[in-house]
Amino acid sequence: MTAVPRIITNNHSLLTHYQDLKKGDIVLGRVRLRPMEEHVLLDLSRRGIIGIPSFISQLCSRSKTMQTRLCGWAMIPDTTVIYTIHDLLTAVNHYTGKGMGDVVVKLEGHNAGLGIFRYRTIEDVYTQSALGHLPYPFVVQPFIENCRDLRVIVLDDYWEAYERYNCDNFRKNLHCGGTARPVKLTEEQRELCSRIIDMNDFCYAHLDLLVTEEEKSYLGEINLRGGLRGATITPEEYRKKIKSIEQNCCEKAVANQQ
Repeated sequence: MTAVPRIITNNHSLLTHYQDLKKGDIVLGRVRLRPMEEHVLLDLSRRGIIGIPSFISQLCSRSKTMQTRLCGWAMIPDTTVIYTIHDLLTAVNHYTGKGMGDVVVKLEGHNAGLGIFRYRTIEDVYTQSALGHLPYPFVVQPFIENCRDLRVIVLDDYWEAYERYNCDNFRKNLHCGGTARPVKLTEEQRELCSRIIDMNDFCYAHLDLLVTEEEKSYLGEINLRGGLRGATITPEEYRKKIKSIEQNCCEKAVANQQ
């Protein structure tokens, strides 16, 4: 008879039983990690331990560079990850060769619009980086004028979307002074979100979509969690849905081992 998997539900238990966990055991809920501890998720995955949410989605949520690697196909064309000054020199040649002007830089490990910067040219990015003012790694992408910014919350069969708007700041985040208004997603936008979620094994997600004047939608970023300012769902309803989704995933994972 197959042994019943151990289910870890908090960080204290995870640290206490870390070395004893076996293939098929389950870590239920997001793992709380400090910067540079992401290797824990890799090790757990290597050992066949099941993460709910998946370890790949947890890693992806923590890293804008990883999101770009995994979801670059859905992002603004020419979005790229810069790991070293050599990568940046390649980007300088590419962006300059295509006649691109303003660019946006996204720093690793920053949220709520606080790590987003706009530069007039890719050369300005190179200057700041070479002088030590931009820490590696980071993401760089073309700045698209007059883009709309949509936040999409997906909790299983519950979908909600709202537009974040700020006429005084290219950062549309509500934390940076933006306002919100509900929107209805197009079928194409829903399909894009669903594909990104499925490909990266998210059981629930917050996605940011950038919509151009030509009504082309691109992924800004994806995360397991995000702010609820601007959403109609209440924090209590949100927590209940998250708990229900995680519990259902856990029950399926246990049943699959019987």
